[in-house]
Amino acid sequence: MNSYRITGAKDSNGKASDYFISDGKFVNEGELAGGANEIEANGLTILPGFVDLHTHLREPGREDAETVLTASMAAASGGFTAISAMPNTLPVADTAGVVEQVYRLGKHHGVCDVFPIGAVTVGQGGEQLAELAAMNQSEAGVRIFSDDGHCVFDPLVMRRALEYVKIFDGVIAQHAQDPRLTQDSQMNEGEISARLGLKGWPAVAEEAIIARDVLLAEHVDSRLHICHVTTAGGVEIIRSAKKRGIKVTAEVTPHHLLLTDDLAESYDPVYKVNPPLRTKDDVQALREGLADGTIDIVATDHAPHPHESKDCEWSAAAFGMVGLETAFSIAYQAMVETKLLTLTQLVDRLSKNPAEIGRYTDHGSISIGARANFTLVDLDASWRVERLKLASKSKNTPFDGMVLPGVITKTFHNGALVYERNSK
Repeated sequence: MNSYRITGAKDSNGKASDYFISDGKFVNEGELAGGANEIEANGLTILPGFVDLHTHLREPGREDAETVLTASMAAASGGFTAISAMPNTLPVADTAGVVEQVYRLGKHHGVCDVFPIGAVTVGQGGEQLAELAAMNQSEAGVRIFSDDGHCVFDPLVMRRALEYVKIFDGVIAQHAQDPRLTQDSQMNEGEISARLGLKGWPAVAEEAIIARDVLLAEHVDSRLHICHVTTAGGVEIIRSAKKRGIKVTAEVTPHHLLLTDDLAESYDPVYKVNPPLRTKDDVQALREGLADGTIDIVATDHAPHPHESKDCEWSAAAFGMVGLETAFSIAYQAMVETKLLTLTQLVDRLSKNPAEIGRYTDHGSISIGARANFTLVDLDASWRVERLKLASKSKNTPFDGMVLPGVITKTFHNGALVYERNSK
């Protein structure tokens, strides 16, 4: 395995140091093997590799949209060294066999760690619990379970799931969406949806499920994670639950930190996403929630779709956006450039905190003896998003053409250089 001597890299607090890597780990200089590769990193910032708890890899079954390999490559180019594969594949990842298939593909490609998320219910149908224990005891060691894309709507099923995963310190990640309040909904409910003639998606459909589930988590004393929070009311419910000591964590996506529902006025389906883009007031509440720790992490909800699923009229288009390659830059712009977070605090929400929630022990820190999962970033540079140059197999980004801060220059996974930005 290659060894590296990285000189002059700044940490997130701006202190410059040298870093040494051997046998896939950070080591002291005296432990560095001979013939180490030299990397001059003056002007670059070294950060622990980012960890995404919410990624749609599509494989198996929808390889036309994405594969484990292409998603891993997109992750590495965005500075991620670990991604969590959502279970809405074909077949659904509701058995040990399917999660092991995804896990082994990630191991085979070796670009980043791929941790499968298991379905809560069989076929994500919301009725019968899936093989939670078998998935946990499998080679993949699944700890996070979600029916993402579908809400676990039955409160009895949700309670039983929370009780079950408590046995092995698992967590249920809920897609908070009351299906009865959102049937055929197309975008955020409000003045804009009424003017455009698109059926509205009320904030209360999200907030009602969050409120119910934090009470269930309190009753069971089990871990609950709320996926892609989008409303000011949802933030308040989670803030109150945390003050009461309930074991709830939450995530926000980069696009919900920046984009608002007025973009739907273009009728461009690239802005159609589940849950929908909300109002400016919601965006501000999400930023404040991420800043004060109510929202624990940034997660991409990377949702690739082939062009024919997006290049159509709004009502027929699929929900979702790709986000792995733009996540850091968008979050940096929304939170650090606005001085709501320091760089160190943002990195905690992109790396340390998600690693802790997922119990991903080899990620989230840069220290002697830790696995060398990290990225080098040029914070003084900017880059233009060009959708056709994205590593993701699908190109449905809402940020095409935008100039964003922070350039990922290199990403290392287990001490191996897996991504290097083309200097052109």
